[in-house]
Amino acid sequence: MPSKLDRRTFLATTLTSGALLAAGESVAAPDPMSKEAVLHDPEAPILGNPKGSVTLVEYFDYQCPYCKKSYPQIMDLVRRDGDIRFVMKDWPIFGAASLYAAHLTLAAGKHRPQALDALIRTDGRLSPQSIDDTLAKAGFDVAALKQNYRRDKAKIDGLLRRNDTQAGGFGFNGTPAFVAGTVIFPGVPRMEDLKSALDRGRAG
Repeated sequence: MPSKLDRRTFLATTLTSGALLAAGESVAAPDPMSKEAVLHDPEAPILGNPKGSVTLVEYFDYQCPYCKKSYPQIMDLVRRDGDIRFVMKDWPIFGAASLYAAHLTLAAGKHRPQALDALIRTDGRLSPQSIDDTLAKAGFDVAALKQNYRRDKAKIDGLLRRNDTQAGGFGFNGTPAFVAGTVIFPGVPRMEDLKSALDRGRAG
């Protein structure tokens, strides 16, 4: 179930860095907890429709069993709807292997959706070797991904820090966690609740 709308909307949530901005307000200074940063971080890869009228954000970890289980349902919703900007934000809280997976998939650039899909569909825990093997099987040159990460390290690490700051600011205790329009779901939502929140976001 989502948190109550009157307590958990962008306009009412009190965070250490201040309340999120109302629609249309400009950002005076970089703030990872602003509405713009949460929904429209320019470094965060987009799944779904890049021009969609509503944004769905998921904070996830490649080793999270609930993330793995909900992934096909969420992707099916995004595909069927056709008007959702879906942003899966890496929040690697399950250890070094999760961080390594985030580094390599983000280093895949425009091919990150394929790398993400390959890893999120794996079973059980990951290791650096199993990550390399899975990505290689999906057609990736792992050595090239590592080189890309070294080249783009500052950008990728900066994105991961912002993701972590946002998850902490929202008070999330684990993965997955979602922001659907202006409604926060600290856990796997029911699909009908998620759809309702997204529709509300479009209307707003």
